[in-house]
Amino acid sequence: MNRPVMRVGDTGRVEAVCVVYAEIEVRSRVGRSAIDKRPVDGRVGVAALGLAGDHVCNTVHHGGADQAVYAYAEEDARRWATELGRELPAGWFGENLRLTGLPVSDAVIGAHWAIGETLLEVSAPRVPCATFQQWSGEPRWVKRFALQSDTGAYFRVLTEGTIGAGDGVRVVHVPEHGITVRDLFTGADPARLERLRAEEPSLSTDVHMQIDRHTRTRSGSAADEMTEVSA
Repeated sequence: MNRPVMRVGDTGRVEAVCVVYAEIEVRSRVGRSAIDKRPVDGRVGVAALGLAGDHVCNTVHHGGADQAVYAYAEEDARRWATELGRELPAGWFGENLRLTGLPVSDAVIGAHWAIGETLLEVSAPRVPCATFQQWSGEPRWVKRFALQSDTGAYFRVLTEGTIGAGDGVRVVHVPEHGITVRDLFTGADPARLERLRAEEPSLSTDVHMQIDRHTRTRSGSAADEMTEVSA
């Protein structure tokens, strides 16, 4: 499938800004989660660690400066809503920003998106977890979400400010490597991921670990294929 190529000057719109509505109990060692996010009115402050009024419970695997803001595309949410036969309102994916007009899962790693006076940098894909599975109530949800690879994108905050529903979103910088959130999540082309590692200075430790995992998986698959051929 041909994926959209994001360019400087592409624009979208903030449909909703979402923060934690209530913590939920989860069946794991985590215990509690702040995945239940819902839209709020007015303008919301955005600082280095995320939106005012928002927080994470599992600080080991979520949050921090490299996962300060999570965005999901309304277009992807509508497709899921059709498939699942239910409404998926803003915040259902645990996102802070529900956006239209931009293919969020095909954002280029390291790209800069301006929303009002706030400047965000694309940092990583969302990796679905057991908490997301429980929250969804859908069978095999994590596997289905991963296979579709419409993950949405995490952002770090380069310039603090405020964001409100109705704000325009503008892509103001796209790195030349062109490697996207989806590319990183699927790991389908290890050579391109190594290019990402070599050319993108903003990569977090977690992203380096993702690349390493993809490399090990692909190396293991190649070794298995060689064994089958020689057997």
